[in-house]
Amino acid sequence: MTKWVYSFGAGHNEGRADMRNLLGGKGANLAEMASIGLPVPPGFTITTEVCTAYYDNNRSYPDGLDTQVREALTRIEKAVDLRFGDRHKPLLVSVRSGARVSMPGMMDTVLNLGLNDATVEGLGEASGDARFAWDSYRRFIQMYGSVVLGVEHHRFEEIIDHVKMDAGVVEDTALSASDWHRVVDGYKETVRRETGKPFPQDPEEQLWGAVGAVFGSWMNPRANTYRRLHDIPARWGTAVNVQAMVFGNMGEDCATGVCFTRDPSTGENVFYGEYLVNAQGEDVVAGIRTPQPLSKARAKPGEVSMEEAMPAAYAELLHVRERLERHYRDMQDLEFTVQQKKLYMLQTRNGKRTAAASLRIAVDMANEGLIDRNEAVRRVNPASLDQLLHPTLDPKAKRTLLSKGLPASPGAASGIVVFSADEAESRTDKGEAVILVRIETSPEDIHGMHAARGILTTRGGMTSHAAVVARGMGRPCVAGAGGISVDYGAQTMTAGGKVVNAGEIVTIDGATGEVFLGHVAMVEPTMSGDFATLMGWADAARRMRVRANAETPLDARTARKFGAEGIGLCRTEHMFFDPARIGAVRQMIMAHDEAGRRAALARLLPFQRQDFIELFRIMAGLPVTIRLLDPPLHEFLPHGDAELAEVAQALGTDVAAMRRRATELAEANPMLGHRGCRLGVTYPEIYEMQARAIFEGAVAIAKEGGTAPVPEIMIPLVGTKRELEITRAQVERVAADVFKESGVDIAYVIGTMIELPRAAITADRIAEAADFFSFGTNDLTQTVFGLSRDDAGKFLPRYVELGILPKDPFVTLDVEGVGEFIRTAAEKGRNTKPALKLGICGEHGGDPASIAFCESLGLDYVSCSPYRVPVARLAAAQAALGSEGDRTA
Repeated sequence: MTKWVYSFGAGHNEGRADMRNLLGGKGANLAEMASIGLPVPPGFTITTEVCTAYYDNNRSYPDGLDTQVREALTRIEKAVDLRFGDRHKPLLVSVRSGARVSMPGMMDTVLNLGLNDATVEGLGEASGDARFAWDSYRRFIQMYGSVVLGVEHHRFEEIIDHVKMDAGVVEDTALSASDWHRVVDGYKETVRRETGKPFPQDPEEQLWGAVGAVFGSWMNPRANTYRRLHDIPARWGTAVNVQAMVFGNMGEDCATGVCFTRDPSTGENVFYGEYLVNAQGEDVVAGIRTPQPLSKARAKPGEVSMEEAMPAAYAELLHVRERLERHYRDMQDLEFTVQQKKLYMLQTRNGKRTAAASLRIAVDMANEGLIDRNEAVRRVNPASLDQLLHPTLDPKAKRTLLSKGLPASPGAASGIVVFSADEAESRTDKGEAVILVRIETSPEDIHGMHAARGILTTRGGMTSHAAVVARGMGRPCVAGAGGISVDYGAQTMTAGGKVVNAGEIVTIDGATGEVFLGHVAMVEPTMSGDFATLMGWADAARRMRVRANAETPLDARTARKFGAEGIGLCRTEHMFFDPARIGAVRQMIMAHDEAGRRAALARLLPFQRQDFIELFRIMAGLPVTIRLLDPPLHEFLPHGDAELAEVAQALGTDVAAMRRRATELAEANPMLGHRGCRLGVTYPEIYEMQARAIFEGAVAIAKEGGTAPVPEIMIPLVGTKRELEITRAQVERVAADVFKESGVDIAYVIGTMIELPRAAITADRIAEAADFFSFGTNDLTQTVFGLSRDDAGKFLPRYVELGILPKDPFVTLDVEGVGEFIRTAAEKGRNTKPALKLGICGEHGGDPASIAFCESLGLDYVSCSPYRVPVARLAAAQAALGSEGDRTA
């Protein structure tokens, strides 16, 4: 019979840390902690295979699961000497999710399960504290009612608020047993009114209801969104962990907390976290009460650290910190409870961290000898480096401080204030920059948090939902800004007498916790220290080179700053739109014969030559791949009446003539029409001018005494060998003329973009005329799928949602389809020319998953946008090392 349930704790550990695919991260790590002797309450894990079977069989459980659950529950009862459902010595359990990768806050949890009208009395008698028992019961009804029965959370909060008002208290901890009894009665009545049924009293029914809710939450909207954002397959499923409860809410010698073995924002090797006395776990992350710091060194005036309040438990926690970090060889995120001065560990996992922290932790741990340099390279998520490549506040800029909260996630952002996740998403879709302002965030806000430039909350600590999720997403976040009052109804936030309305601009600094009125100037990031160290290790490990897509001096300088080893795609058409030269381009298009076109192109030549001189100078001898004119000519003509008239006047023609020419150039499907090498074949003078500009620019740099450039001239949209032969001959004739005129020879190569299926299939023949192939994966994806990239956004998200496609193929390379064309072209090309240089220059050149595929094919380089160059360098190193590691940034 299949084993569906694995026990842990009390000396009976059936799982291990390396069983995370089966037991989920939480279950595997609970078993691991218990096996190395740490204080873990006993429990059991229902495997991820049950989740898969649950969905495969119309939400029904596999045979034998109920028997195995009962046996495991009996084992817990014996370990703690309590009985599930017993009215005198009741066993209470927690039911929590646990996927193989951490998804903080995305799925559902139920605590204190097993309480009912009878066992609450038994819990009060056994503990000697009726207030604690009724507090635990109301927590259970609230969580179970919300998670399992679908009662809206605010229905319960309204009841607590009324009872606190009647009792004349502010804090929950000030309510008495009778107060909590009133709350419980109100909760049960709310459940009956909202569901039409009384709150379930049978603990067995409660248990299976909670298990079903956890499995059900695997497919809830927020979990689906989180998986989509983090590329987590739905087929992985989640495990369910059932564990004997320990109580942090039994009195002043009890507490609960969350901590990290190193600072998750900076990576500093300091113990970092928060705790609450007389509380349960959700109190810390929900932000309902303000947590206190763990260490005395971090305590502010008026705060009482755990080190001071519970010195023995704190000392034991320090020991656990050191032991777990050395055991897992990574920064750990821990959850703990102290029950009557005794410490219990409820979770450990590799902690979420910012990109800066990820770098520092990886570098520090390598220097400490915990891991080697290659492992340090594997540890950092390449995509997370984007967090380091964007602006921070200019220290010299003027600013008006509105308020201050906690520096929950570093980085700075400006945007208009919005108060709902839906509005954040809708306004971002319109191109607006927004700051999402919430009293506190919940998992339902994840889509708005992802859309927003930054997040501001008035409640919650450094381990609140907002803080953890923002750090994982790389969004700046200021949390717990208690000086700000938010009024959702009025759509305002107020601080110090200043009212900020929805739609007004604020700036947040997630590194300091400050909130400013209006827009504050920012500065570009610099790379040094840990970044430079890790990039050096990555460069030593990788095989593929990394180039940049760049055509302006600014792009080229940025690319070099970020470590680009040349230009892999210079799109010359981008240069034509400059106001100083667009007139000559349009004159060339309007010309009726070759002589007229050549006259216009002669005006363009000095501009193009200077463009290439600047690029060659910046790239200082590195390869520069220049794509000759690619788009159809109609793209350069004006469209509106006023612009047509203005251009006609400038060109000395009339609007009617402009319209006629536009009509002549119009195509039903221009992206598959008269473009690319087809222009070079029919209007050879265009490519001849560009080739002359390239070679004259290269000669000029050589005569300056600088390092000779290496021009790589790329012919676009080739579908046949003959097209490449014709255009190559044009370029070679021009090169010979320029070298003869100047008396200087420059080494160069000529190749083509492989962006058509026919080119890929006939690559062996095309390679006879090519020195290199560069895969234009943007157009190749369009032509393989028969998709327009500009229009596919209307339905591709739905395709990904339905599982028709695993990912947007314009973001991550479609390995099965487009990838096979690339594989075929690479193999056929190198069969013809073993030394044929191969690279890619589409947007996929900066995507880590696509880069891994390129490594598997033995491509020589990838080329991406300048700001993605560090991402590509790290991803190429990880691909060469053969593993992506367990990345948590």
